Amino acid sequence: MFISVLDLFKPGLGPSSSHTMGPMVAAARFLDLLRNSAFTPAGVSVSLHGSLAFTGKGHATDRAIILGLAGVTLADYEADKAEELLARIASTRQVTPEGLPPLAFDPERDVIFDFDRPLEGHANALEFYARDAEGDVVLRQIYFSIGGGFVLSAEEHAAGGDVAPGKPVPFPFKTAAQMLSMCAAEGRSIAELKRANEISRIGGVALHEGLDRIWREMSDCIDRGLAAEGILPGGLGVRRRASALARGLNDERGRNQPQPHLAMDWLAAYAMAVNEENAAGGRVVTAPTNGAAGVVPAVMRYWLDHVPGASTARVGEFLLTAAAVGGLVKHNASISGAECGCQAEVGSAAAMAAAGLCAVLGGTPEQIENAAEIALEHHLGMTCDPVRGLVQVPCIERNGLGAMKAVGAASLALRGDGTHFVPLDAAIETMRQTGRDMSEKYKETSLGGLAVNIPNC
Repeated sequence: MFISVLDLFKPGLGPSSSHTMGPMVAAARFLDLLRNSAFTPAGVSVSLHGSLAFTGKGHATDRAIILGLAGVTLADYEADKAEELLARIASTRQVTPEGLPPLAFDPERDVIFDFDRPLEGHANALEFYARDAEGDVVLRQIYFSIGGGFVLSAEEHAAGGDVAPGKPVPFPFKTAAQMLSMCAAEGRSIAELKRANEISRIGGVALHEGLDRIWREMSDCIDRGLAAEGILPGGLGVRRRASALARGLNDERGRNQPQPHLAMDWLAAYAMAVNEENAAGGRVVTAPTNGAAGVVPAVMRYWLDHVPGASTARVGEFLLTAAAVGGLVKHNASISGAECGCQAEVGSAAAMAAAGLCAVLGGTPEQIENAAEIALEHHLGMTCDPVRGLVQVPCIERNGLGAMKAVGAASLALRGDGTHFVPLDAAIETMRQTGRDMSEKYKETSLGGLAVNIPNC
């Protein structure tokens, strides 16, 4: 099992890694299929199923797919150009991706929200169709958006693998128990194991540059969120709060008797800044998803800005440790809210952040594993019930509270010697089972919970 830190943490587009980024990636993959097909396509369409159907509008899934079928990728997305392109497609009713003939595509008719027919395999399912000039289907393909921007074809999903095998890594581990055993046998930290595995695949220079880029993107996102004001899009009238929170905290600097919880308020401001940017459709880093993107960067900024002795020289250690834990959760359970509820998103993020913070504060591998377990255990059962399918309520505040839990979990673990009753592997498996048993109403469908118990307008 190897999931690169550069895949788990990757720049992307809000408001959702599974409902925005993943569908855009799936559209690009379908275009590649068409380019390699023996048939000449004349038109395309797509149907959305499961969670993608129920909350796709609020998550801008249709918008992402339209842009993806027009050839726009996450790497070259520009907001102003995207709006112009969307208007042109609505007017001409066709897309013109590179390497293919103009394809008939009416956004109103050819993006179908199918609420009645979930596709077996995953809750986030898309089915693309290509038709010839006579209207006959010449190619169809199902994709699953499995969380964090990762996408599988139906065939890849059936084969049971979501990570390319690649060449063997020096320290392969599929469980936390194996990871701790290797740390003890090799006399290495979790970050050192993860670093060696990464270097064996992508090389030291690419890893170093990638880690720097990840933190730079995360930090820039926090700064943008702390500076931005106004009402978030979507119709709920949710006002950005991070900037006002930061201003108030800055005004309190220098007071003779600051509140002892002041740093926790900063922690919330950092996390909410990121998730307000995400809710606005801005650029964020999956950590491990967009819906939970604020937790890890908030804890990192908290450490750098408020903890004596913190240094950017150890940012890589934080990210590598967090990625090791995130990879275990993704491999053995899920990071998808549509599959396992918010325990899989904010819960996973809190476990990752707790592990990273514990590592840079001098924790042993056993203490780090304990920190991750504490954070995940106390998110078990958390539902995903976004109001009107928007990644705003309760998602934005929830990231702030997840960051607080991560800091508390790391601190608690550091007060012990690493021995504890519940292993991280057991918490991960419990999360998987809980997600399996959870009602679909509470797994990113907006059919239960807060989504139906407060006004939607």
